[in-house]
Amino acid sequence: MHQAEIVFALLCAVAALAIAAKKFALPYPVVLVVAGLALGFGPGLPPIRLSPELVFFFFLPPLIYPAALSTSWRDFRSNLPLILLLATGLVLATMFGVAWIAHHFVSLPWAAAFALGAIVSPTDTIAATTVIRRLSVPHRIEAVVEGESLVNDATGLVALQFAVAAVMTGTFSLPTATLQFALAGFGGVAVGLIVGAINRMIQRRLDDPPVQIMISLLTPFAAYLSAERLHISGVLAAVAAGMFVGWHSPVTLSARTRLQAAAFWDMMVFLLNGVVFILIGLQLPQILSALRGVPFLRLGTYALAVCAAVIGIRLLWVLAATWLARVFVPQLCRFVPPARHALLIAWAGMRGVISLAAAFALPFALPNGQPFPGREYILFLTFSVIFVTLVLQGLTLPLVIRWLGISDDGVTAEEERRARLEANTAALHFLDQAVAQESAPKSLIERLRVEYDDRLDQLRARCDNNEEAGGGVATGDYQRLLYEALAVERGTIIRLRNEHVINDEALRRIQRDLDLAEARLTGG
Repeated sequence: MHQAEIVFALLCAVAALAIAAKKFALPYPVVLVVAGLALGFGPGLPPIRLSPELVFFFFLPPLIYPAALSTSWRDFRSNLPLILLLATGLVLATMFGVAWIAHHFVSLPWAAAFALGAIVSPTDTIAATTVIRRLSVPHRIEAVVEGESLVNDATGLVALQFAVAAVMTGTFSLPTATLQFALAGFGGVAVGLIVGAINRMIQRRLDDPPVQIMISLLTPFAAYLSAERLHISGVLAAVAAGMFVGWHSPVTLSARTRLQAAAFWDMMVFLLNGVVFILIGLQLPQILSALRGVPFLRLGTYALAVCAAVIGIRLLWVLAATWLARVFVPQLCRFVPPARHALLIAWAGMRGVISLAAAFALPFALPNGQPFPGREYILFLTFSVIFVTLVLQGLTLPLVIRWLGISDDGVTAEEERRARLEANTAALHFLDQAVAQESAPKSLIERLRVEYDDRLDQLRARCDNNEEAGGGVATGDYQRLLYEALAVERGTIIRLRNEHVINDEALRRIQRDLDLAEARLTGG
């Protein structure tokens, strides 16, 4: 098959599998990984190797950046102690625990065992945000899981660098590693903030959506590549740039740019996610080919031991840390989630493509020409952890949520309702001032007042009827009636176009206004 045909076939598979996942209410990362695994063993498809350079320098920046763009700085800061406990303490604890299992059970040398631990210790940003956002969970759980996944990749990748260096040189210095770890973290954040500030400076002087979206696309690459060139954390640089730009975008970007940019990033993330997850599944045949001659039962036992260590250490760490903090450090109680929430956070530890790319990036040989110790086992065990955590935890998260009796706390919807009420009240106050100052014709002011009064009535009606505050301002009956009126308008202009009364350009202009009205009505 030609490379273009392979890419086309994979994209078709992504589209078809995403439709199937939605139809059966399954997380599409899980469906794509399983389908990729099946395709990998099928006939006719040539081996497709996951390139680490492709993942780290092409896929990773534009996948981390939009997740950081949509991250609330307020929520991230308020949960920072818990996020850091997971993103640093848990990553290091998992690394040590997996290394102990890999050394004593799989017989890997200590340095190679630590490399495996560093590879599988961080959760995956893509998997976490994709799976957790489709579930009805309290807002704080979503904020913690996503915040952890944004930061812990940096911890794992930096730790991996030290482990690989120890394998290659045979030496390791804890003080030096600690200093370099701190420099990589703080340096990455600094570079990201600088790139974000440059982005803000440029964007506020432009009003050209295509150019501004291109600048938005280049921003994560600028942050990531600049940091990597300086040998500091590119992941944290992309995260810091995304959070900085996300905080300032309501002011720096125009409304039409934000609408187009949101649609662009939605499509970009879906496309890259789909390709990434199906590529994960396609890797197993190549990994197993390097382990020919090793009994399958032995490989399965090794995989089971490492996967149990990864999942078990996370469960023990989260539950023990929250219990100890609640009992011995009462001052931290406001940061500690309830036991049920802590258990759900502990179970939401999916791994993904970053771990597999890090495993593939391991050197093939040592400086003396000998093979990198246990490289084939590290690749197989990394794939096993990714597959088990994605499939087992991704599919069982809804069951765990129901078992724990956890539901959406409605915090975001309530905050949205209050904000809408306050914004509309402020607009009415502005109209009162306009009447007093006679800054506009009174008839125009009254027309606007009627519209804002109607919005306030709709918001209060939703509150009185206990309807969900998010997703639009209109009550259900009003929403249906207005939607039907918009459909009549849309049908009329299409009829006029079909009868050649108006041309397609006129149709598109009116249709855009109707689409925006419908999006405003439904909150889409």
